[in-house]
Amino acid sequence: MFKKGSKLYSILHNKCPKCQEGDFMKEKNIFILHKAFQMHEKCSNCGLKYMMEPSFFYGAMYVNYGLTVGLAIITFAISVLFFDLTMLESFIPIVVVLILTTPISIRLSRIIWINIFVHFDKNAFNSLKNEE
Repeated sequence: MFKKGSKLYSILHNKCPKCQEGDFMKEKNIFILHKAFQMHEKCSNCGLKYMMEPSFFYGAMYVNYGLTVGLAIITFAISVLFFDLTMLESFIPIVVVLILTTPISIRLSRIIWINIFVHFDKNAFNSLKNEE
């Protein structure tokens, strides 16, 4: 399930969805905020152009919306069930969690979005080697 060739491998390891060798984001550390959202233009291994068309990653906003709503619901449930907070009091932990996880959710949404459209090609690495 988490082996090379699966979508989860590409998403969790920040790898190119086509060859799963090259890095997707330039910076591995998500907490260096001024570099956290910078992506490579193309894969260093197979040459896949990440920005397939202008504004391609606008669709990642929908994925990000789903991730943040899910996270907000989980935070709300934890704050109500385990900490016995009211609905109004649980608003503060939700905002704090969403602010703290923004770099993670933006990066995840972009890599999930491109993985929807690009599938693993086990010959991508071999074809690049053959050209050289």
